[in-house]
Amino acid sequence: MSFMRLSRFLLPLSAVLVTVSVVLLFVPGPNLGIEFTGGTLMEFRLPEGKTKADLETALGAFRDKAGQPLGSTYMATTKTETMFVRTRTIDNENHLALLDHLKKQTGEQLQELQYTTIGPTVGASMKRRALWALVIATVAIVLYIALAFRSVPKSLSPWKFGVLAVAALLHDIIITVGIFTILSHFTTFQVDTLFVTALLSIMGYSVNDTIVIFDRIRDNLSGGQKANISEVADRSLLQTLTRTINTGLGALIMLFALFFLGSESIRWFILTLILGTVIGTYSSFFIATPLLVYWRKR
Repeated sequence: MSFMRLSRFLLPLSAVLVTVSVVLLFVPGPNLGIEFTGGTLMEFRLPEGKTKADLETALGAFRDKAGQPLGSTYMATTKTETMFVRTRTIDNENHLALLDHLKKQTGEQLQELQYTTIGPTVGASMKRRALWALVIATVAIVLYIALAFRSVPKSLSPWKFGVLAVAALLHDIIITVGIFTILSHFTTFQVDTLFVTALLSIMGYSVNDTIVIFDRIRDNLSGGQKANISEVADRSLLQTLTRTINTGLGALIMLFALFFLGSESIRWFILTLILGTVIGTYSSFFIATPLLVYWRKR
C-alpha cells in the first residue's frame, strides 16, 4: 500500500474542503452562541397543543417595560421537543414580564427550563480569549515539536516538522468548523465555549498522531537507510498503522457510547470530538506526512 500515491488525490480534495470551509466562515458564518455575542437564551416546554408558531406570535406581541419589542429572535426545536429562544439581552425584570406574558398567551402550563443572559461586553471578551487560546496552543505546538525533533538529519529542519504538524492541525480545525457552521444553520447547534474546548482537544489528539508518525520517520532516516524520502515515509506509515487504528478505534468506541447514552447537554461536544478524531487520523497519514515528503524533495 502506497500512502504517497493516495495522497496525490487526497491532498487536492483536502485543499478544496479547507477552501470551502474558510468561505463558510464568512458566508454565511457560524451561528455564535450568546457566550460570544451576548444576549438572553431561554428554553421552554410548550403546553399540549401549542406549536412553535404560537410561541413566535406571543414573542412578537411582547413589549418590555420601556415599550420596546424583543426584535429579532432565534428559535429552534430540540430533540426533546422543547423550544430554544435567543433574544437581545433582557434584564431579570423584563424576563419575568416576558414569562408572564407568554403564559397568558400560550397557557399556564408553559414551563421555562433554562434562562441565561450575558452582556455584549462579556461576550466580546470571551470571543477574544477563545481566539487567543487557539493561537497560543498553535504556537506552543510548533515550538515543542521543533525542540523534540532537533536531532533530525541535517537535510531536514526540525522547524519543518513543527510547521507541517500545525498545517495538518489547522486542516482538521478548519474542516471541523466548516462542518459545524453548516450544522449551526439547520440544527440547534451554536458555537459556544464548549465547542472551543472540543477544538482544543482535537488539536491535542491530532498532533499526537502526527508526532508518532514523524518520530518513526526520524528514526528510519537516522538508521542509515538508503531509501528515498517517499519510501521511508511509506514504511513509517505502515509501521505506525496498527497503533494509530487501535488508538482511534478505542477513542471512537468511548465517544460513540457517550454520544448515544450521555446527556443532551454534551452531545454536540461529543460529536465534535468524533469528527475531529476521524479527520485528525486522516490528516496525519494523508496531509502532514505527504507534505513533509514534498517539501523535502523540493
